[in-house]
Amino acid sequence: MTMAESDRQVPWQTYYGPNLGYVQEQYENFVKDPASVDPTYRQLFEQWGEPPQAEENGVPAFFEKYGGPMVVQPATDAGLLRKAVTAGKLVSNIRAYGHLAADIDPLGLSPKADTGLLEPAFYGLTEQDLKAFSASLIWDSAPQDALNGWDAIQKLREAYTGPLAFEFTHIHDEKERGWLNRKAESGWNADPLNVEEREALLGRLVEVEQFEEFLHKTFVGQKRFSIEGNDVLVPLIDEVIHSVIQAGANHVLMGMAHRGRLNVLAHVLGKPYSKVFAEFHHSPNKDMIPSEGSTGINYGWTGDVKYHLGADRYVQEGEAVRARLTLANNPSHLEYVNPVVQGFARAAQEDRSTPGYPVQDVNKAATILMHGDAAFPGEGIVAETLNFKDLRGFSNGGTIHIIVNNRLGFTTDSSDSRSTHYASDLAKGFEIPIIHVNADNPEACIAAARIAAEYRNRFKKDFLIDLIGYRRYGHNETDDPETTQPLVYRKVKQHLTVSNLYGKYLAEQGVVEASFRDRLVEEVQTRLKAAYEEAKNHPKEEPVEDKRRPDNDKLKLQTGVPVARLQELNEALLKWPANFRVYPKLSKILQRRKTALNAGEKIDWSLAETLAFASILADGRPIRMSGQDAERATFAHRNLVLHDPETGDVYCPLHALPQAKASFAIYNSPLSEAGVLGFEYGYNVYSPETMVIWEAQFGDFANCAQVIFDQFISAGQAKWRQKSSLVMLLPHAAEGQGPEHTSARLERFLQLAADDNWTVANLSSAAQYFHLLRSQAALCGTDQARPLVLMSPKSLIRNNRVASSAAELSDGSFRPILEQTGLGGRTDRVERIVLCSGKMAIDLEEALEKEGSGELDWLHIIRVEQLYPFPEQEIKAVLKRFSHVKELLWVQEEPKNMGAWTYMEPRLRAVAPQGAEVNYQGRPERSSPASGYQHVHSVEQQNIIQYALKKISNKNNIPLGR
Repeated sequence: MTMAESDRQVPWQTYYGPNLGYVQEQYENFVKDPASVDPTYRQLFEQWGEPPQAEENGVPAFFEKYGGPMVVQPATDAGLLRKAVTAGKLVSNIRAYGHLAADIDPLGLSPKADTGLLEPAFYGLTEQDLKAFSASLIWDSAPQDALNGWDAIQKLREAYTGPLAFEFTHIHDEKERGWLNRKAESGWNADPLNVEEREALLGRLVEVEQFEEFLHKTFVGQKRFSIEGNDVLVPLIDEVIHSVIQAGANHVLMGMAHRGRLNVLAHVLGKPYSKVFAEFHHSPNKDMIPSEGSTGINYGWTGDVKYHLGADRYVQEGEAVRARLTLANNPSHLEYVNPVVQGFARAAQEDRSTPGYPVQDVNKAATILMHGDAAFPGEGIVAETLNFKDLRGFSNGGTIHIIVNNRLGFTTDSSDSRSTHYASDLAKGFEIPIIHVNADNPEACIAAARIAAEYRNRFKKDFLIDLIGYRRYGHNETDDPETTQPLVYRKVKQHLTVSNLYGKYLAEQGVVEASFRDRLVEEVQTRLKAAYEEAKNHPKEEPVEDKRRPDNDKLKLQTGVPVARLQELNEALLKWPANFRVYPKLSKILQRRKTALNAGEKIDWSLAETLAFASILADGRPIRMSGQDAERATFAHRNLVLHDPETGDVYCPLHALPQAKASFAIYNSPLSEAGVLGFEYGYNVYSPETMVIWEAQFGDFANCAQVIFDQFISAGQAKWRQKSSLVMLLPHAAEGQGPEHTSARLERFLQLAADDNWTVANLSSAAQYFHLLRSQAALCGTDQARPLVLMSPKSLIRNNRVASSAAELSDGSFRPILEQTGLGGRTDRVERIVLCSGKMAIDLEEALEKEGSGELDWLHIIRVEQLYPFPEQEIKAVLKRFSHVKELLWVQEEPKNMGAWTYMEPRLRAVAPQGAEVNYQGRPERSSPASGYQHVHSVEQQNIIQYALKKISNKNNIPLGR
């Protein structure tokens, strides 16, 4: 090795005398605990190993080996060493806090931060002090032109305080952080755009700007939630899409709120200008809305405002690469689309064609989520979704997050909307790298996009870009922002648009002529005007058609499975690997299933579910299931993932099922309802052929996901023609466990029920559950697909009255209503017909058995298993048999203002025989779903049952609920 080489490669040459002793002492500390030494020395030891251990005649061993000057530093050089260590601290702080001095504020709104930590003087260092060190001593990857410590500090400051601001020090993985630091320290413009790329970038910015200006002038006063102030978002997305597709992504899934959505739809998703303009013409252009009498008005199609709509587009990259771009539909609930898009991505990445867990390839799909600066720290759904990043059942190989930061939330300043310095600070807790970038510097934004995409492609993890711009108009274009932010908007009015700024910059650099931007503006305006003329003369669109008509709704699906086949499936499910031990207590329970399908035996709820899953997989339908305790189930009945108590190994019998022709995925989810339910909805929408199931720990907790129920699952078909067959299992029953472990809020799902948007059921039989699951699976991916909301049981899971025979699983199909056996035989004597559902039906059956069948010929009971769609014809057919009915009595365990009563009452009145009363029996109206006292619950429940089964003379009958 020459001395020139050693000067650049081996740092120990600068240490001798006491300095060398100090370094040797630090190395000993490093060997014991690397974290105990300064990061600068830690990096030196990791790169160069142990320093020289001996001196001969006062000459460091380094020079004995490599040759060189024989100059020995005096013993008084400890001060110089301290300064070197201090310079290392300065380098660390530039990396950690350089962002505070970065040029990332387009309008100059932020007060200047205290950046003393970035100044050598703060550490008592002078220029001369720093020039005394080799650059490589304090910066191991210093460039060749950094001749000393002073040069190194200047170059690092330049790298960390430009139009890109980096926050990487919270990344714990040394390899990742090293890669990120090298990217930052190589200079944001290390790979500059060529002339063609710069011209194209300016052209894109002109398109974005002119589109907004055209809408502003042409459709005066109409809302569009302009992108202006963050125009560079569009070319930034273009760059990310290009990068991830080149890395192998066949699907790019995107989610965003309404700001800038029209521009993204037009320029990224390729939605024709004419269609966008036509949507603004909704009032004068009658051809653009469904005509009177069309399915659009009368059946299920309501549509949504233009700035909530999504789109799909296929793009071609080169000769061979074709990718699908998807922008998800999103309501005004801003960030709630995040988990939905994450579900899209996971569905696109998985191969579900073989048994076992699906095979995931994270390179197949990439996710881009655009956030608001107020919403990102403000809405808890963001944190729920970020938490998916490393979870086995929910990760997707990295999402690129972009905060479209206009520094306002409607009229609320950042100082009132978050407690953190940056809108992005939440992401630090999830170790997501962050780049803040000035939205008025388009080339810096492209550089940020390239770093983000390369990091995602390399490390398969999330990355965040905080795109800091401003908002040129109010929250919407009808709002005057100067009433609340007068000083901000004084600056905005005087501030040139980014296309003007960038066009001027390119002209000054001699890249384009001064008139180049003006020509681009003229060309874009010509295209916009032509599209507007097309929109005005738009031909009639095809009428909206929803093929899920009521008249062909109820497919008569035969869902029975022959007993012999069920026995084969059951036998296979009870075969476990020879070297796998099942927990002994659980093993005994499962082994009882061996004879469950024999004559005279019964199949309980859990076995019915398992056999339904097995038969669905044997039919070739993939299944995905998640919930906070889905593998075992809240009530310990499912146990589809077995644990070896000796080794900790796990085994899922459905994965080894010989008859299975598709994947089965089951995951315990994080403690999140909104995030997980949104994810499963997204997965199902993007993979409609998959049976997707979400189970709430208790139905009571499902209301934490109310936005997903209200805005997506119940209304997605009506607003966006977005089909779903998602199954939701919501444990529900009044069993004396208090107000928070009783009710899945059945009334809310029934209130949302309309336009055949979903099925709501409350069952009383394992066979019914078996058939309903198989029926739902058969509808997946068809025009008849709709979500299923099931009030699933708790204590009934192990109630023998709910268990069914093998014959009940092998014959027939799901029945919307069941009649109570042993009643209604004397049709001419029945005066009261009780209608109920779920556990209430079983409670009544138990009471009937205790009372005996005598003197009950006046009574009949109908179990309404399917609440919505209301089984009108089936109930009418039963009522028709009883000519002397005086009363229809709805009996429920919920309070009167909850449960199904307010939904059932008008429908029962509509089908009630002439002269028959419709009455209610249940708990009175309450603000809380249940009592917190077991004895109060028991007394109330007994009173309900006694009233329902007691014949009351006409003169004493005081009906409730009239």
